[in-house]
Amino acid sequence: PGGKKLEPLKYAKVAMDASVSRRKAECCILGTTSLLYHCLEKGVSVAFVLRDVGVLLIEGSRVQMRFYLDFLEKVTGERIQDKATLKALQQLDMVMSPAVPITSLSFTGRVIVFPK
Repeated sequence: PGGKKLEPLKYAKVAMDASVSRRKAECCILGTTSLLYHCLEKGVSVAFVLRDVGVLLIEGSRVQMRFYLDFLEKVTGERIQDKATLKALQQLDMVMSPAVPITSLSFTGRVIVFPK
């Protein structure tokens, strides 16, 4: 749909960027996607921790992204000191602290965290 073409993943570039062998990069990517597929197929909650950005949580048909305050401040280019703005972001469940346990974001308290 939409005329978009899929491009194959460039394992060699990923390996070079991650400073690992091509084989290791390919095994990690395939292992991660396989585990994710099986978790989603069985309805297991998963969370992707995106270093310095936040957490992507997938629970059933619910997908939610929570951002670290530092990341949002980098994106906007200014400190978010206004209490009203911070409270609004918290009420929208957009902001989280890196110190918060990821399991507390889940309804069930059980979640598989990527990467490990």
